[in-house]
Amino acid sequence: MRLVLPLVLPLALLSFVLLPSCGASPRDAATPSGPPASREAAIAAFETVRAVLQHPRCQNCHPSGDAPLQGDDGRPHLQNVQRGPSGEGRVGEACATCHGPGNLPASYGGHVPPGVAKGWKMPPPDMKMVFVGVAAGALCEQLKDSARNGHKDMAALRTHLASDPLVLWGWDPGVGRAPVPVPHDKLVADFDTWSRAGAPCPDAR
Repeated sequence: MRLVLPLVLPLALLSFVLLPSCGASPRDAATPSGPPASREAAIAAFETVRAVLQHPRCQNCHPSGDAPLQGDDGRPHLQNVQRGPSGEGRVGEACATCHGPGNLPASYGGHVPPGVAKGWKMPPPDMKMVFVGVAAGALCEQLKDSARNGHKDMAALRTHLASDPLVLWGWDPGVGRAPVPVPHDKLVADFDTWSRAGAPCPDAR
């Protein structure tokens, strides 16, 4: 007897691959080799990374306070939602209560909670990884600091940007939300350019 096993793709990855409008696809997590760019080129490449991190799809879950933001205008989340002790919401109001394993169909209309296969969450309160209102130089330094970036080295940061479902959701955010306008491939390529040059930071302003 011959067994045929179905091929199952994670929901977030499947929706990302099938999305026709972003023109993006997850890249291999291994950092490609190549000559380092000049400092000027590396700083310009980091500007791409900064623009993505400070787009509403990313920074809404990286505020300075404990209330997540929502919408393209970054307004405080309704229902008095809070970060909670682990970043997954408070007891009785966990993120997963409303945010399921994937975006709901467009037929549901706007103003429905988005979702992702990995599980919706914010950074934990002991490592908030604030993106909102942070100057480019300070954001750059924070991103490189493993004590403030989720204990990631540069290779782990690249893997996170290249393939983490929460990151990829930014290019497939569901109906009524603007996706990150920078193509995902450009984000990863510019991260590589910045990283290979030693990850220099813009001057503090």
